[in-house]
Amino acid sequence: MSYFVTGGTGFIGRHLIDLLLKRKGTIHVLVRKASMKKFTALAKKHGWDPKRVLAVAGDMTAPRCGLSAAQVRSLGGGKIKHFFHLAAIYDMAADAESQRVANVDGTQHALDLAAALKAGCFHHASSIAAAGMYPGVFREDMFEEAEGLNNPYLRTKHDSEGLVRAEKRVKWRIYRPGMVVGHSQTGEIDKIDGPYYFFTFLKKLRATLPQWMPTLGIEGGRINLVPVDFVAAAMDHIAHKPRLDGRCFHLTDPEPMRAGEVLNTFARAGHAPEMTMRIDARMFAFLPGSVRAAVGSLPPVRRFVGMLLRDFRIPKDVLGFITYPTRFDNREAERALKGSGISVPPLESYAWRLWDYWERHLDPDLFVDHSLKGKVRGKVVVITGGSSGIGLSTAQKVAAAGATTIIVARREDELFAARDAMIAAGGKVFAYTADLADLADCDRLVATVLEKHGHVDVLVNNAGRSIRRSIALSFDRFHDFERTMQLNYFGSLRLIMGFMPKMIERRKGHIINISSIGVLANSPRFSAYVASKAALDAFSRCAQGELSGKHIAFTTINMPLVKTPMIAPTKMYDSVPTLTPDEAADLVVKGIIERPSRIATRLGVFAALVNAVAPKAYEVVMSTAFELFPDSSAAKGEGKSGKDEIPSQEQIAFAALMRGVHW
Repeated sequence: MSYFVTGGTGFIGRHLIDLLLKRKGTIHVLVRKASMKKFTALAKKHGWDPKRVLAVAGDMTAPRCGLSAAQVRSLGGGKIKHFFHLAAIYDMAADAESQRVANVDGTQHALDLAAALKAGCFHHASSIAAAGMYPGVFREDMFEEAEGLNNPYLRTKHDSEGLVRAEKRVKWRIYRPGMVVGHSQTGEIDKIDGPYYFFTFLKKLRATLPQWMPTLGIEGGRINLVPVDFVAAAMDHIAHKPRLDGRCFHLTDPEPMRAGEVLNTFARAGHAPEMTMRIDARMFAFLPGSVRAAVGSLPPVRRFVGMLLRDFRIPKDVLGFITYPTRFDNREAERALKGSGISVPPLESYAWRLWDYWERHLDPDLFVDHSLKGKVRGKVVVITGGSSGIGLSTAQKVAAAGATTIIVARREDELFAARDAMIAAGGKVFAYTADLADLADCDRLVATVLEKHGHVDVLVNNAGRSIRRSIALSFDRFHDFERTMQLNYFGSLRLIMGFMPKMIERRKGHIINISSIGVLANSPRFSAYVASKAALDAFSRCAQGELSGKHIAFTTINMPLVKTPMIAPTKMYDSVPTLTPDEAADLVVKGIIERPSRIATRLGVFAALVNAVAPKAYEVVMSTAFELFPDSSAAKGEGKSGKDEIPSQEQIAFAALMRGVHW
């Protein structure tokens, strides 16, 4: 007995060949010349006997699949007992023309070849997509009743099956698998499709929220998922049973789950929060279609939806299947499989394998260059406050990654020493002195950088001034507020406004503002400092709305307490948990690589959340902290002559509990 298989190097085909090898006979596999290496690699990986699995050079887009007359004579005369046609495009995101060429024209060419070979039976791998969006139960004997075939994939699967049903020259059997997912025992799959499109969303949800956090989701229609090993086993078994020609078989799950429960199953597999409350998407059907279309066509809605789909890498057409309305009766397939032991395993039993395989092999993030070098090599990066602390550590990392690194500071000796050290280490580093509290000096710096370097890709506003002093000690020190605002807000803003026109012209740029956890925690004694940082935060949030469409990103880093010269006057900080400048620089690197809107510690986010939900309760916590941590000698104006008290155990314990918050 001999077999002919199209799509043998495809996902279902390779597993079918594994099963056919357990039977007697030679297996001829149609392979494009460009795919011969892939076929050889697959054959080696699967351990196919080269004497029994033979590649046949051809092309599905050509008449008779591109086989020559000599090839047809060699394989013809009824030698091929089973002709399996699996070659097709299974991709919701593929364009309509390529799908028609592969799925419809390819099926006609396969039928013509099977007839020329006088094959015993033509086995066509169709799909439940052939039913379109039929609103109800679709039986195996139904075909013309299909509805909602507007999508190119649905249309081409329906039309290609129609060609097989009309075939008179050769006997045929049709198989309609459900949505095929990975192998139930290994998790293996060759590409992202179906429910896999939502894995990136679940992974980001896992990174944002703890697993126990309940979330809101959509219930949706029933999604019919089947593992590839079930599909291959069912096709192999049914194909070899007698007296089943001219029939169609639904290789589907008799008890499919709704979309919401499918996502929850994968959420459990990936340790992401589950959608505890799910809204049935069909409840929105009461809205007239014209109203839904009008809302969906609004520019803000289109942009927002488009942004989400891009971020989560979900094709727009996939959303239509969340409310999939069709159920599938599979009694013919069940009768044919009776006694074989072949059945659809529960998704819960193998979902973890699918997730694990995706996360190890197919997660799109695996193929993105997440290195700092990949983001800044050859780019111009300006870092203010670059001669010490966070700025210097950031500059060292950026310079080592191949950026044209520009460091800015007031003190020339420290600045040039830092530059020379980084140049000696192999970095391309430039240093410019500037007093960023002087707006004229800011303008001079901008002009110099643009003249010598042409543009700026990344601006890190790191230079800043911090003042820890209670309001009661600040009544006659209004200049504290003026100085912090002048440097932390106006100086940073002047640089942004200076470099921004060129960024807009080039339609690329990234502004990173080093803010403070105090903006989220509303730290007492830091009213001047926190107000200046909050002003820059507010500006960035407003600017994002205006400039994100021009591909310019803003990242605010609500930095926790860092052990730098800026906090040295407060001796109490010697005894509380702080970040090192190198650890803080890692947060800046994270901002450069990932370009998020905000980077903050969980404590900072939690503090802001508590303050928003229970402001009075949070006020009590802050008041307690204010009373617990006194003003330093420097804040009292005592200078070095004053003597700060050694921190008490209570202070140290409180600071450890609220790690990173300025007190």
